[in-house]
Amino acid sequence: MDSNYSAIPKGSFVELQMHNEPHDFRSQQKSLLSDDGNRVNHPKVIDDFDDLNDDDDDDVDTDLDVDVDLDDYTLVLSKPNTGSGVSGAVFNLTTTIIGAGIMALPATMKVLGLVLGIFLIILIGILSEISVEMLIRFAVSCKARSYGEVVQIAMGRTARVLSEICIIVNNAGVLIVYLIIMGDVMSGSVRHIGVFDQWLGHGFWDHRKLLVLVVMVVFLAPLCVLDRIDSLSMTSAASVALAVVFVVVCFAVAFIKLIEGKIEAPRMSPDFGSKMAILDLLVVIPIMTNAYVCHFNVQPIYNELEGRSPQKMNQVGRITTVLCVVVYASTAISGYLLFGKDTEGDVLTNFDRNLGIRFSTALNYIVRVGYILHLVLVFPVIHFSLRQTVDNLVFEGSAPLTESKKRSLTLTVVLLVLIYIGSTMIPNIWTAFKFTGATTAVSLGFTFPALIALRISQQEESMSLSRVEKFLSWLMLILAVIVSIAGIIGNICTIQSSSE
Repeated sequence: MDSNYSAIPKGSFVELQMHNEPHDFRSQQKSLLSDDGNRVNHPKVIDDFDDLNDDDDDDVDTDLDVDVDLDDYTLVLSKPNTGSGVSGAVFNLTTTIIGAGIMALPATMKVLGLVLGIFLIILIGILSEISVEMLIRFAVSCKARSYGEVVQIAMGRTARVLSEICIIVNNAGVLIVYLIIMGDVMSGSVRHIGVFDQWLGHGFWDHRKLLVLVVMVVFLAPLCVLDRIDSLSMTSAASVALAVVFVVVCFAVAFIKLIEGKIEAPRMSPDFGSKMAILDLLVVIPIMTNAYVCHFNVQPIYNELEGRSPQKMNQVGRITTVLCVVVYASTAISGYLLFGKDTEGDVLTNFDRNLGIRFSTALNYIVRVGYILHLVLVFPVIHFSLRQTVDNLVFEGSAPLTESKKRSLTLTVVLLVLIYIGSTMIPNIWTAFKFTGATTAVSLGFTFPALIALRISQQEESMSLSRVEKFLSWLMLILAVIVSIAGIIGNICTIQSSSE
């Protein structure tokens, strides 16, 4: 049979996809996917493929002896998926979650008390995992390759733009918090001594802004220019290990002091005795919600998962959730037990004092320096999602970032400069988390995933929700609205109280 078909390279495979699948706006054009899963819209490729379909439909139908119309399909050529395995995906997702949010959790125990605080850490973790599984289920069903795409399929372009703005604000806020913590620990703050001052005395490192700039240029920028998230699997594994070291040291010190009877009795329930205590209650739950937000990175991690499937990604999500709940609960309890009513919004700054046990000074250094290294390794993972989202929003329809090194580098430089400027203007991490927790974090973690599940399940009978899933979707949506409104009111009242 004469044919214009060309041979498929060895080691590649052919995937036929329907053009007319409902709500799949990605399937409305023929495309060639590159090795990293990004679409390549090359006119010659599309024209050549159109010629193939136009010239040889009849021959192919006869030869295959099946009733198939190739015009209904998209030919996708790609190499076998050789991305990260389950362990690499777990490390990347865990790194996305366990960042600066962990530093604020001991202070939330001071407000909520141990019983309610631990209950909320577990509850929010479970709800976050449910929302991640819903997001993956509907994104895969609709063949969406990003958070914004699945939002657009469910609710339209306006909702997509809003979700991408939320990702940008949330991720930029998180990265600003990272720089604030680095400055607090290395250069010190008004009430706490920096690591370099304790080691070397006064010097240029007392200039917080200069020191943070040096760290950004020397350590953060080289990692941020990487264009694939699976390239960060090793740094993610190292960052998780450093976070575990931090948790183990905190827990061990708290346990030793508890055995020796050197720890004051902790508060077990919230304090309703003052107006300020009630305002703190309003803002503390959004801060805890902020600690679990990873949804913007779920799709990129899934796209690069070897042998990907919703079931495999659910396994990744569940392992990650268990790990994060254990780490968060351990850190919150031990940090609060160690410092009690003196627990700072950034508990890392509390480790400049004598812990009351042997080797206190060495343990202080291990905790602070280890966690700074953790943040350095986490920073590029969050930045990756931020850069991708900004590119999708500003340069929609352009070639993927992996094919435009110049645009990728320019975006990286511009974003790092803006993040650095932001870190010099925001006073502390508690302020940043109160804002992002009550707005963007709640929206990304719960509001959008719940709306996606409810909307798409109504549009497509094949993706309908069970009664339990529908109940959980409505529960997450209602709780997200309540938490967001309460957090915003609490923030406004706190600002007014401070100004008075």
